[in-house]
Amino acid sequence: MITFEDIKNNEEINAYIRAADRVMDAIGYTEHSFAHVTRAAEQAADILETLGYSERTRELARIAGYMHDIGNAVNRHEHALTGAVMAFRILDNLGMSAEEIAKVVSAIGNHDEGTGAPVNEIAAALILADKGDVRRSRVRPRAVHAGDIHDRVNYAVETSSLAIGPRRDAVTLQLTIDTDICAVMDYFEIFLTRMLLCRRAAEFLGLKFKLLINDITLL
Repeated sequence: MITFEDIKNNEEINAYIRAADRVMDAIGYTEHSFAHVTRAAEQAADILETLGYSERTRELARIAGYMHDIGNAVNRHEHALTGAVMAFRILDNLGMSAEEIAKVVSAIGNHDEGTGAPVNEIAAALILADKGDVRRSRVRPRAVHAGDIHDRVNYAVETSSLAIGPRRDAVTLQLTIDTDICAVMDYFEIFLTRMLLCRRAAEFLGLKFKLLINDITLL
C-alpha cells in the first residue's frame, strides 16, 4: 500500500514539484513549491479527519495534496488536468490500485477553479486546502513591491486560518488583511471564483463555507 511517506520521499515527484515551482517563478506567480503542497496535503487530511473520514481516505488526500500542482511543470494552463495524467503514470508505476488512483487523479484534476468541481470527498478537501493557502510568505521577494495585484493581495494577508467549527456545520477561511496594502475589494476581484469553488466544495462535504476578512463576514 502506497503511503504519504513514500510519495514525499519519491525523487521523481519531488523533481516535478521543483520544476513546477520554477515555471511559476518564471511567469511571475507565487510560491508553489514544497511549503504550499505540504500545507495543502496536511490541511486536506485535517478537514477529512474532523469530519470522520477513514485513515486511508485521509492518506489519499495527503497524496493528492502533495502532487496536485505537478502539472505546472508543463504549463500553468490546464495544469490540473496535466497533473492528473502525470500522477496516474507515477502512481500506476508505484503499484497503487486502480480504485485509489482514480480517487487521487480525480482530486488533482478537479482542484482548479477554471475546470474543477468537488467530485469526491478528496477533491472537495483539496479544493478547500489549496484555495485556503493565502499568505504573505508565498510572495516571492522580488515581487513584494512590483505592483502586481496577485502579489499585493497575498502580501497584504497578515494572518490566515481555515477551520471547521465545533458544530461541524461550517468551514471558515479567516483572514486579516492590511488594507493599506490591498483593499478588501481587491481580494474579491482576484479570488471570487476560487471562493465560489470553495463554497461548492464545502457543500459537498455537508458544510457551509464562510469567509471572514478583518472580522467581517463576507460569504
